Amino acid sequence: MFAIETVLCTCNPDKRTNSFKKVRSDYKISKIGNLPDVANESSGIARTKKGTFWTHNDSGGKPELYEIDSTGRLLSTKVIPNSENKDWEDLAQDENGNIYIGDFGNNSNSRRALIVYKVPQVTGETEKITFNYADQKEFPPSKDQLNFDCEAFFHHKDKLYLFSKNRSRQNRYVKLYELPSQKGNYSVAPIDSIEIKTQVTSADISPDGKTFALLTYGKILTFGIDDGIINFKKPLGCFKFARKQAEAMIFVNNTDMIVTNEQQQIFRITYR
Repeated sequence: MFAIETVLCTCNPDKRTNSFKKVRSDYKISKIGNLPDVANESSGIARTKKGTFWTHNDSGGKPELYEIDSTGRLLSTKVIPNSENKDWEDLAQDENGNIYIGDFGNNSNSRRALIVYKVPQVTGETEKITFNYADQKEFPPSKDQLNFDCEAFFHHKDKLYLFSKNRSRQNRYVKLYELPSQKGNYSVAPIDSIEIKTQVTSADISPDGKTFALLTYGKILTFGIDDGIINFKKPLGCFKFARKQAEAMIFVNNTDMIVTNEQQQIFRITYR
């Protein structure tokens, strides 16, 4: 699937369909490090209060977060109690330092038990946010409706925003869901959608809350945020990022990003 998706990594379809601007020349992309062997399938990344980063492995990995510096040097390992890594796909964090672990990978679209683990900064006691997709009626759905996988989310104003990873060839829409960031069991319906010609693998919001970005197989798409409302109404820029199987992204300031891939490489994307 990855090889097929990289063929579609050009920004031209997004420019035609959604008025994205091609902004590759605005960014410098540099390889800055390599992940440690313990993080051999990095799928999410988040900041620590010390200025370092947390990352983790995806499906089948240990229920652990790995603290690294920007070059990939392993600094510590944090075991997440009362959790299981069924298919961890992304990390998010809030302004209080709480970490959210998205255990919502759903390659077959047949999974019913979807979980976000919340790891509070103060108590350290793992909380569970469980949910289902209100618009999913079949497990799995038909091949043209395989749009209930997710590998990307971020936190904003007491909500978690989840972006679907569409596995259908005909239906190329990314759906956006809003999920409360407090423990509980929820049923969520899509609040917006957009046609994108490749699969979304990570997402993050800028520290000033004015921009969010979607990492995909082959490109990064940015969106503006008006009045604190998260939706797809303000497409901004698109630039190619064909750096193998990239699945984790984070803003390090309001313009620059760090991305990791499952080949254990770390990249910095700097706005010129």
